[in-house]
Amino acid sequence: MAPRTDDVMRLCCKLSADKKIKAAVKNCGKGAAVTGGAAFLGGIVGGPPGIAAGSLVGGLLGYWMTSGKFQPVPQILMELPPAQQQKLYSDVMAVLGNLAWTDFTQLIALVMGNSTLQQQVIAALMNFITKELRAEIQHGD
Repeated sequence: MAPRTDDVMRLCCKLSADKKIKAAVKNCGKGAAVTGGAAFLGGIVGGPPGIAAGSLVGGLLGYWMTSGKFQPVPQILMELPPAQQQKLYSDVMAVLGNLAWTDFTQLIALVMGNSTLQQQVIAALMNFITKELRAEIQHGD
């Protein structure tokens, strides 16, 4: 990861950790696969009534697997693939504009010292989480 990208990612991690922001990334594909697989197996075993029963069981299992698993945002950000990290970097750089810094420590000092800029970076991060990751956000503990 390029140094500037790394600095911005660390900034997002620090801000989200300070605000105790958590997110639940929805794995709709995983839930759909479980539901479909259970319906298929139910159909093989029990015909049309088996499809209904398999769909019900699979749907409940899929829901359980994909709901309410909130993780700290820094953990989610560090696990992002490079393409999504680059997208987040671009979104935050649109807020930071021409802000010049030499290292992470200076970037943190500049952002933490300007409450408006801090709020704008957090807003860009929240927008990225909800739009790009399609995640549900939880604030605080």
